[in-house]
Amino acid sequence: MSDLNNDVPAAPFDSPTSEFCLRMARAWAALSRRLDNSLGSLHGISFADYQLLLSLLRAPGGRLRRVDLAEKLGLTASGVTRSLLPLEKIGLVGRQSDPRDARVGYAIITPSGSELVTNASVVVHNVSRAVLGAPSRELLASTSALLAQLGGSQQA
Repeated sequence: MSDLNNDVPAAPFDSPTSEFCLRMARAWAALSRRLDNSLGSLHGISFADYQLLLSLLRAPGGRLRRVDLAEKLGLTASGVTRSLLPLEKIGLVGRQSDPRDARVGYAIITPSGSELVTNASVVVHNVSRAVLGAPSRELLASTSALLAQLGGSQQA
């Protein structure tokens, strides 16, 4: 069995690993666009907003430090702040300070945000099923593990 790391083709852009990454990027762009369109038309949020809200919903107490939220989403701290502002304005998330350390700020999901992300999850499920069909649990598990590895996380 050959090691893909040692099989650098004469033209590096023809490598199987490069092609895999290009296909994954195209698939992600197409999936994101489809989810953005569906979530936007039905719930008024983007897929990025959905991911942020879902991260807060899944967090203990429905809250995360902004820096932890940034890490979870693969964003910078300023990127998270920019993403949170419109969600705060429409009441889907709030701010909470740490009573023991005024420098620490939390993003917290509101009841409206919880309700919206729960309803939006149906849309995400339906779009995901339409795009993926019905792959086996084994295929989903192995692909999810590979994507977690690529994303620098062992959690899906």
